[in-house]
Amino acid sequence: MRYFIGVDIGTSSVKSLLLGEDGTTAGIAQREYDILKPQQSWAEQNMERIWEAAAWTLRCLVGQHPELKKNICGIGYSGQMHGLVMLDESGKEVRNTMIWADQRSSASIERIYEAVPQEEYQAVSLNALSTGFLVSSLVWVRDQEPKNYERICKVMLPKDYIRFRMCGQMGTDMSDASSTGIFDTVNRQWAWELIRRIGLEKSFFVPCHESAELAGTVSRACAQETGLPEGIPVAYGGGDTMVQAVGNGMLHPGTAISNIGTASQLVTISDSPLSDTEFRTNTFCHVDKKQWLLMGANLSGGVSLKWLKNNILGMKNYDEMTDLAGQSAPGSGGLFFLPYLSGERTPWNDPNARGIYFGLSLKHDRADMIRAAMEGIIYAQRSSLEIFRRMGLTFDRVIASGGGANSKVFRQIIADQFGCEVVTNLVKEQGCMGAAMIAGVAVGAFSDYEEACSQIVRFSDEITEPDTNNQKLYAQDSQIFEKLYPANQALFSLCTRQ
Repeated sequence: MRYFIGVDIGTSSVKSLLLGEDGTTAGIAQREYDILKPQQSWAEQNMERIWEAAAWTLRCLVGQHPELKKNICGIGYSGQMHGLVMLDESGKEVRNTMIWADQRSSASIERIYEAVPQEEYQAVSLNALSTGFLVSSLVWVRDQEPKNYERICKVMLPKDYIRFRMCGQMGTDMSDASSTGIFDTVNRQWAWELIRRIGLEKSFFVPCHESAELAGTVSRACAQETGLPEGIPVAYGGGDTMVQAVGNGMLHPGTAISNIGTASQLVTISDSPLSDTEFRTNTFCHVDKKQWLLMGANLSGGVSLKWLKNNILGMKNYDEMTDLAGQSAPGSGGLFFLPYLSGERTPWNDPNARGIYFGLSLKHDRADMIRAAMEGIIYAQRSSLEIFRRMGLTFDRVIASGGGANSKVFRQIIADQFGCEVVTNLVKEQGCMGAAMIAGVAVGAFSDYEEACSQIVRFSDEITEPDTNNQKLYAQDSQIFEKLYPANQALFSLCTRQ
């Protein structure tokens, strides 16, 4: 039987999965790493450390299953989006990578819109610029670190660097490139005219391909570092949100994914490049060249619970937290949590936004605080839901994904707030699975994504249905949540001390 490796370059760890063409998972390996924060609003990572982590996971897979080495027929990638990797002429990092969570480039966005009026810019990219996007960070480096800028030969996204280390070829894919903020999302190519007008070097931008095109093969150097056989075909892969959609079998309109990882996203698919008139959501190229993926992005998803667990409550694990949250009734006793601990994108696109517990009284306890945090994360996604609906996009099923999918409480909150049934994938590592399926399509093991998903993706028989009474409660309480940010917006800029 043929096998494929899916490598998922996440924000907090890299995971590599060995997938059989029949859908069986032969093995998985994971290695964690940190976000570097030289200043409070900065978020960086060292790609050499991430490469070392990726190579370690591959050595683990090969070491655990030496009998399958000769059956590995392709490798695909899923990667954290938006981040800026800068390489010099020798292929070495110019400086640490500025990842999606980096907040330092607000003034750079203003400079970009001075060069190209915002309305004109968004008509090409189909996205509002945000801090942490590749182009925003690149302009910051040009203006604030000119010596580093002069050393740049090529720029790419995080997973592209790992693929470069594996096959020696530089490039990116349409899905990830469309998340850079400097991409013509309708025509699926770099926005060359915007690049010229902003004053960036065209030579910085690597060739762009579709996700299931082949980038090269495992090099001798990579084989020596990882134990993989030399010559295995390597596919371009895609941005993690799009690849996770494939791993969840979402290939057509009518379904949405509620993903709760470090950040959280609500995503759905369109057969045409639709965009919100106010550009509060993102429109990216999907891995299928005939489709686009629409995403509402919230910067603090599961990290809000991590903060609550480690910094405030001192609890042992997430299972303990969610069990306790189940003891609090829907609505958390009138307690609300605004989960803007790292700024926010959808719907406000404000790096200065901050978190709030609102409505606290002496009656509230740990259970209420935890449940309010979970409800706040989904209220934030509900903002995207309403935007999608106003765009004419509808769906009657939501796929719960990421760490939040493991919690019955989270799944019920999603069902109740969205008014849809909620299902889960039997395989938890959908990013890795989608990346492996892309590899399978790239080498012809599957004729297309439809065939790959039909053979591999399986959902749990457990379906979470919305509760009518809870729907009414959340519809009412959402009106309070939606007013918290506007009522405090002017104050947030006053509490951004480093």
